[in-house]
Parts: sequence; structure tokens; C-alpha cells
Amino acid sequence: MGTAMATAPKLAFEYIVKQPGYCSGKAAIGATRVRVNNVVFLHKRGKTADEIRVEYPNLTYAQIYAALAYYHDHKDEIEAELAEDEGADERHELRKAKALAERHSR
Repeated sequence: MGTAMATAPKLAFEYIVKQPGYCSGKAAIGATRVRVNNVVFLHKRGKTADEIRVEYPNLTYAQIYAALAYYHDHKDEIEAELAEDEGADERHELRKAKALAERHSR
């Protein structure tokens, strides 16, 4: 008899939705339109669950912790989203500075 290969069970995240057309296909907390990376962004800046609830008062603690659990199981995905968002912020600031400089040079 051969040995049976064990397959890791697929993890389900009760509060997390990831589907095309909802929050640009990025992992989000269902029915809130708050992306997982928004919660992780605040958490990485030292915000506690209580402080995250101040920013997103409609979230429950269970939803916040589900977002953080999802992050820990999908770090590469969420870190890439955070890097993409950071790049977008930097590009926006550069465009804004250029526009202001052009306005003042006239």
C-alpha cells in the first residue's frame, strides 16, 4: 500500500471577500468596502484594534482580527498591495508638486 498524501485544508476567512468587481478584486471585509490592506496599513503603524475602530467605527473586532489573520496567511499579496498604494501616493505628490511649480513659474 502506498502512503497517502495529506492535503492542507483550504482556509476560509469568514469576514473576508475577494472577488472581481468588489474593491477592485482586492481582499476586503465583506459588506464594508474596507480593504484588508487598509487595516494592515494602520496596524503596521502601531494602531491597536481600538484605534483602528476609531478610523473605521463600523468594523467589529472580529472583522479587524479576520483582516489581520488574512494578512498573515497572504503576506506577499497584501505587501504588494501596500507597496502599490505607496507608489501611487508618491506619484500623486510628485504630480502635485510639479503642477504647483508650473503655476508659480508663470
